[in-house]
Amino acid sequence: MTIGVGVIGYGYWGPNMLRNVASTDGLVPLAVSEIKEERLGLATRAYPSAVGVRSYEDLLQHPQVEAVIIATPLANHFEIARAALLAGKHVLVGKPMASSVEECEELCSLAERCGLVLMVDHTFLYAGAVQKIKEFVTSGIVGELLYFDSVRVNLGLVRSRHNVLWDLAPHDLSILLYLLPERPVAVSAIGACHVQQTDKALATMAYLTIKMRPGVLAHIHVNWLSPVKVRRTLIAGTKRMIVYDDLEPDEKVKVYDKGVELTAGETAYDVLVQYRTGDVHIPKIASEEPLRVEMVHFRDCIRGGGKPRTAAEQGLEVVRILSAADASLAKEGEFVKI
Repeated sequence: MTIGVGVIGYGYWGPNMLRNVASTDGLVPLAVSEIKEERLGLATRAYPSAVGVRSYEDLLQHPQVEAVIIATPLANHFEIARAALLAGKHVLVGKPMASSVEECEELCSLAERCGLVLMVDHTFLYAGAVQKIKEFVTSGIVGELLYFDSVRVNLGLVRSRHNVLWDLAPHDLSILLYLLPERPVAVSAIGACHVQQTDKALATMAYLTIKMRPGVLAHIHVNWLSPVKVRRTLIAGTKRMIVYDDLEPDEKVKVYDKGVELTAGETAYDVLVQYRTGDVHIPKIASEEPLRVEMVHFRDCIRGGGKPRTAAEQGLEVVRILSAADASLAKEGEFVKI
């Protein structure tokens, strides 16, 4: 069973999507939509099997296109995804899923009613490194999770329609929700705008703190104006600690047998802190491109009707946190319940 795919948007991320569609068994690129004629020409010359159209409405009328991939700016996600679902197409939509909680809820409900796959492009959940960390967390090797601390900074791309949290934080939020069984209960965010392109002062750097269950915190730092590129996450448990550095070419995940232990002292009132320092384990990580793994998963979910790893419900949860973060930004960091 070969699935005809249409890609909507051939700007920054669309070429990567179309390339992986073309190289995945069982998927064939039949159409691409792009409003810029020059970009559209690049796509159709590179992939002759795909007809080029200027409007997504024309693409959705293609009778052999069964699934669409939406690689447009965030502002268009809801409108296009809704139209695609109503046209009977399976959908893989870029992150974040939509611009509001209400839009995400409507898309979730519509996909369920239509019996269609609605999947969100949280690409990192298909990376070998994140899969290995999930394995460590699920098996209990890490122990009871204590905190999740992530830094995702670089110089650019500064967006003009949404703040840095909506651009960079979805990566870390999707990983957090995938690894931790608990759901967030409250969010605090502070940020600053250093490059104002419109009448709105959109944060170009921000610090996001998320309360999980008592004693468990997640912290995410995102920044468009960093002199260096950093993609590093610390995950601490009662037994072991993990450092995940996505920019490392070979040693992306390191598991440290380090921690602290409390022992009784000479009297009943004495508590001694002992530091445990053991070996560092560097596991072998699958090197397959995450987008390729994602495309195979999308194909299999369409064929078999299984629940996607990055299902619409997870996309909704990410947007729920981002919306609460915006509310907290407006209140200068006050915690907002989710």
